Amino acid sequence: MPASPPPPPGPLSALPKWLQWTVLLALSLLLVVTFDAMSVPAALLIGAMIAAIALGMSGATIRAPRMAFAIAQMILGSVIASAIRIDIVATIAADWLPVAIAVVSTVAASSFLGWSISRLSILPGTTAVWGSAPGASTAMVLMAETFGADVRLVAFMQYLRVVMVTFAAAMVARIWVEPTAAQSTHVWFPPIDPAAFGGTLLVAALGGACGRLLRLPSPYFLGAFIVGIAFNLGGIVTFQHPQWLLAASYAVIGWTVGLRFDRAIVLRAARSLPLIMLSILLLMAFCGVIAWLLVIELGIDPLTAYLATSPGGLDSVAIIAAASSSVDLSLIMALQTARFLFVLVFGPIIARYVARTLRP
Repeated sequence: MPASPPPPPGPLSALPKWLQWTVLLALSLLLVVTFDAMSVPAALLIGAMIAAIALGMSGATIRAPRMAFAIAQMILGSVIASAIRIDIVATIAADWLPVAIAVVSTVAASSFLGWSISRLSILPGTTAVWGSAPGASTAMVLMAETFGADVRLVAFMQYLRVVMVTFAAAMVARIWVEPTAAQSTHVWFPPIDPAAFGGTLLVAALGGACGRLLRLPSPYFLGAFIVGIAFNLGGIVTFQHPQWLLAASYAVIGWTVGLRFDRAIVLRAARSLPLIMLSILLLMAFCGVIAWLLVIELGIDPLTAYLATSPGGLDSVAIIAAASSSVDLSLIMALQTARFLFVLVFGPIIARYVARTLRP
């Protein structure tokens, strides 16, 4: 059977690259500002990625430089490492059994949903597993690419879940307790602490180099993450991540993923949308049951349990928890961090197992 003809080039393919970059920057800025004003979670990342998807569907030929993508991954690894503190480790150790049960059951449920999506031939096996994996969404996207998943569909599933889960968590927090009056504002160009900022860049660079040397999967991200944890828990480095650096890193990651989209992949994702949304709702319901069990067994308040088990992004949940009164922030971050680390370690094993079980 003859192969179907390739789709016609989009309108942006004829434009010079400098003009394509100008359009991408302008559209990214517009979307980021709009999403930030609407309090959309991860506005910096999602705005840049949606802008890049729009250009990719329109035939853009530009691509983010590989070195810029590597640096962005190293910065992200150091950001997540800086959020892991001694008190979180102590909380995990003190309540290790309920934390372990909550983490393993949630990952098992998400893996089963990923397997079901693959079994129904909606998405390929490894793509469905990484797309369903609870944890830091950007980290899951970066890890997925290393293990052969379609990073575009993984990003689609992950960020759709982030938006749905964060919206639900924000509504629950608003209903349950009165939010604090403090509003988060972005200080784009804070005073730079030479020791802290220099140490942050050194950890990121050293981690990326170690990741490459040890041939880790997703070496730049995981290397910076592991070295960052060691330096952070050891009290060697005080991290500083100014907002302009985060914005640049998130933009590069969003552009790298988004510019890989074309009309064919977007149509495929749209056809899968109803069942993907159903799987997200089922995972949210399952985590709600786990939260209810934690309330009964540990005697913690329902909002703390709900936020601790919520399958959204770790950073988004932390923002909601910090803006809510009367929650145990240490327990929330402990359970979210434990689940993230569990997925980092066992995610590749689960993905390979699911891929093998689905082979004819």
